[in-house]
Amino acid sequence: MESLKSHYLAMARYNRWMNEKLYALCGTLSDEERKKDLGAFFGSLHRTLNHLLVTDRAWMKRITRDAKYDLKDKDGKPLPFQYVSDDHFTDFEELSRERKQTDLDILALTQSLTPEQIEGPLTYKTAKGDSFTHPLWWALSHWFNHQTHHRGQATTLLLQLGKDPGVTDLVVMLRSGG
Repeated sequence: MESLKSHYLAMARYNRWMNEKLYALCGTLSDEERKKDLGAFFGSLHRTLNHLLVTDRAWMKRITRDAKYDLKDKDGKPLPFQYVSDDHFTDFEELSRERKQTDLDILALTQSLTPEQIEGPLTYKTAKGDSFTHPLWWALSHWFNHQTHHRGQATTLLLQLGKDPGVTDLVVMLRSGG
């Protein structure tokens, strides 16, 4: 079981490493470029990054039960969860700040998990209201895979916008101690 924890810690570090790289490149683009519909699943780079952040916060909420991960309107009232939150974080600076904090929270959560918790059950509801119970490791594996999938889309969008994200391989990050 300890090896599973090590695996998830590596994935949390990879998540943070890749997001730092992507957001640094995204910061060199204009708002218009980030929000341009390039025909991707979520349309734009900005919407893809928004989706990743919103779903990461949803998983943090499901695992920790902490209300700080709820999406809120401008008056601080909770919003229903939406997978395609195309305009929840409209400002790139706010999106970047929330991304950095969420990545730190993901890393802290992963560091705090015991092997027993990883093997233990997680019960949660989806955005559609369906309830599920399964081992936490199922959710963690899905979660980190989901991040990698959509970051792959983001790197393609960056390349379309003339920005090369460079090496994105997990093993490169691991070798460098990232």
